[in-house]
Amino acid sequence: MITVSCGLTTTRPKVEMSLSQAAFMAAKEAGADVHAPNTFRKAEDFYLKAKSAYRRKYFSKAQEYALTSKKYSEQAEYQAIRKKALEGNAE
Repeated sequence: MITVSCGLTTTRPKVEMSLSQAAFMAAKEAGADVHAPNTFRKAEDFYLKAKSAYRRKYFSKAQEYALTSKKYSEQAEYQAIRKKALEGNAE
C-alpha cells in the first residue's frame, strides 16, 4: 500500500506567484493605489493571502489567491491608466 501526503503531490505555484507579484507591482507603479483604490486594495489583499498560504505550504490556496490577485491587479492597473489618460485629456 502506498500513501502519499497532500503536500508532496501538489506542485508549488511558483509561476502564479511570480505573475501575481509582477502584476501587483505594475499596478502600483501605474498609481492604482491612488486612481483605483478599491480594486487595488482587493489585489493587495489577495496577494498577501497568497504569500501567506504559500509560506504555510497551502499551495492550492496560494495558487487560487495568486490568480485572483493577478486579475484584480490587472484591472486596477487598467483603471489607473485609463483615469490618468482621461484626466490628461480634460486639461
